[in-house]
Amino acid sequence: MNKRRYDSEQARKDIMEKAVQIFTQKGYNQTSVADISKASGYSKGHIYYHFQNKEKLFVLLAQKTMQNWHDKWLMVEPSYSSATEKLYGMAIHVLYNYQTPLLKAGQELASNPSSSPESVKQLYDLSIIPMGSYRSIFQEGVDKGEFKNGNIDEWTVLLGTWLGGLCQLTNTQEFSSLESIFKQAVTIFLGGISKEN
Repeated sequence: MNKRRYDSEQARKDIMEKAVQIFTQKGYNQTSVADISKASGYSKGHIYYHFQNKEKLFVLLAQKTMQNWHDKWLMVEPSYSSATEKLYGMAIHVLYNYQTPLLKAGQELASNPSSSPESVKQLYDLSIIPMGSYRSIFQEGVDKGEFKNGNIDEWTVLLGTWLGGLCQLTNTQEFSSLESIFKQAVTIFLGGISKEN
């Protein structure tokens, strides 16, 4: 019984690891369950048994990727002593962790007319994780008197949109050359919300 459970968990793990590689190489639309089956060494039946279909498998992988993003942030967050420092730290975290192997494949799934509305919604809902992190920093800044009282929800949307827009530059420029731009974005943002301004 235990061995069977262990094998089942190992199968899921193996399939997921190979699926990330295939989705990254071929994109979402060009990847088939047969491709994942061949790469993982498990039958298509195993894949359907564990994940139901390619779409649900991809959404699960995207969710794990976003959780990994959040876990990385939680590891570095305590090294910053103020909300202001955390905003600068978050900007650099976003810069270096925005481009994930599954990003382009996820954009394909979201724009594919045959994708289920539920899967597309689940992908868009992943933005709740970084937005929650931004909001938490703003709330801390207000609570500790670093930031003015203001509309934290609006700030969260603005920062998320701003950083997300800047991340498009990672397609054409070196990450290290973008650090100053990301920091400057936070400096400008702080100009509108810091108490001392």
